[in-house]
Amino acid sequence: MSRPPAFDDQPLGLTVHSLPELQDLTHPAAVQTRMGRWKMLLVLLVCAAPVLASYVTYYFVRPEGRRNFGELIAPQRQMPDLQASALDGSIVNLQSLKGQWLLVSVAGATCDATCVRYLYLQRQLREGMGKDKDRLDWVWLIDDENPVAPELPLALKTATVLRLPAKDLQRWLEPASGAQLRDHLFVIDPMGNWMMRFPAQLDVEQAPKAKRDLERLLRASAFWDNPGR
Repeated sequence: MSRPPAFDDQPLGLTVHSLPELQDLTHPAAVQTRMGRWKMLLVLLVCAAPVLASYVTYYFVRPEGRRNFGELIAPQRQMPDLQASALDGSIVNLQSLKGQWLLVSVAGATCDATCVRYLYLQRQLREGMGKDKDRLDWVWLIDDENPVAPELPLALKTATVLRLPAKDLQRWLEPASGAQLRDHLFVIDPMGNWMMRFPAQLDVEQAPKAKRDLERLLRASAFWDNPGR
């Protein structure tokens, strides 16, 4: 019978790593580094908490049976860094609109019947926010190079009107299947995120449903969002 191979009775080799000395952990430089990291983390949490809380309130803390009229966009799309033209020809960076809730329509400069209806609804929805109306701007984004009808600027004194190429807008905003950008109103949050799209061909009878969505958004963000930029 074969015998099992013999193993030398040698002690196992163990590598012993020394533990950090207590004085290393309490060294002023180490303490300062740890404190700096904790302070940075705390600042980040304080800055992010109101925004996160408002979205949690709006998206998740809802009475049973309550539904949004507008379609929530997931994931949200950040406002691009684009140069736009105002009606007076001045150049405006699109991101300068951040800091306010935005109710946005898109249309050509000739402004057909749908465009006129949406501009009217945008103004009325903003006015319907009452004391919170200064937290909501209504914006018309013109997606062509045609001249604006001379009578329109008189009705747009409280609106923001900017001209952007259609191809740039299409990389940011998106219509529902079978629709066009001009068929919708879009909601942008104060951080520049496109976060909601109202159904195509919104009319006066449906406007109260859109108003309720806007009221909920403004109410959910009231403790961190202030009027003005």
